[in-house]
Amino acid sequence: PLYSTLNRQIAEHPDLVELLTAAPDEQQLPVLLLAAVHSLVLAEPDLELAAWYPTTSAEPRPTDPFPAFARLCRDRADEIRSIVRTHSVQTNEVGRCALLLPPLGLVETEVGPLALIDVGTSAGLNLHLDRFEYVYSPGGRVGAPSPVVLECGVRGDIPIPPRLPTIVSRLGIDRSPVDITDPDSARWLLACVWPDQPDRFRRLAAAIARAATGPASVVRGDAVETVAAAVRTHGERAHPVVIDSWVLNYLPEQRRRDYVAELDRAGGHGDLTWISAEAPALCAGLPYPPHLHDVQRTVVLVVRWRSGVRTVTHHATAHPHGYWMHAPAA
Repeated sequence: PLYSTLNRQIAEHPDLVELLTAAPDEQQLPVLLLAAVHSLVLAEPDLELAAWYPTTSAEPRPTDPFPAFARLCRDRADEIRSIVRTHSVQTNEVGRCALLLPPLGLVETEVGPLALIDVGTSAGLNLHLDRFEYVYSPGGRVGAPSPVVLECGVRGDIPIPPRLPTIVSRLGIDRSPVDITDPDSARWLLACVWPDQPDRFRRLAAAIARAATGPASVVRGDAVETVAAAVRTHGERAHPVVIDSWVLNYLPEQRRRDYVAELDRAGGHGDLTWISAEAPALCAGLPYPPHLHDVQRTVVLVVRWRSGVRTVTHHATAHPHGYWMHAPAA
């Protein structure tokens, strides 16, 4: 609601829209401008606009935030242009770990300890999924008490694991990794969360603090060019599992096909599992069953290569931030 209110009015003020033209063409998105302003508010919570933001005010003002928003944009225009020129919209939605945990539990039951490879990892927070606590309804709690608690509603036959999986190796791959030990980078990650979704903001902040005590290994690299080598290297220690969530929609269709081809090649040389949480309608080129090709919602797909043979399973349809997951109809 906050961003909807702001966007309607920003669109009527060309000088505010113009701030986005400092960004590269593919990043000239309204959410980038909004994140840039949110970043200023988080860094300076005494700003006038902070009184309307639930992330900086315990009792946000119920009145129209746009006049204060516009004043801040005009007063700090050069700084905002610099932010949108040098940053991109990047999230690390830890809520999606609740979607990944059940299929990871199944795979561990099949093959034993796992080597986790997260493509499009951002800050690598989802690589710490075995350090979070989960509450499935129904299904109960999984994991020890943690400052990061992820709640997920379940419908249908989703096998909730009795415990967290054993992960012996973890690696993240990202074209622009986020260093969570750097305060400015961590703040930008938080700024990309919409401020009137305080539950997402709080759990992201908790996940950043948790991961900062022992960050996972993250390498800078292209998904297509890096994933096969990562599988080979990390598959030496345990069964390799590649995960991605709301990443592949940012690739052109041919690059998605190339990505699948790289996984096919890797799976031809040794057993491999790929767990993907993407929206089929935005991800042509992935091996979805025909009835799922136009689905707008998040689909959790489990692809296995065993002895060189590939199988594809539709595990669940889900909320993009992990609030619910539904088993496919029988």
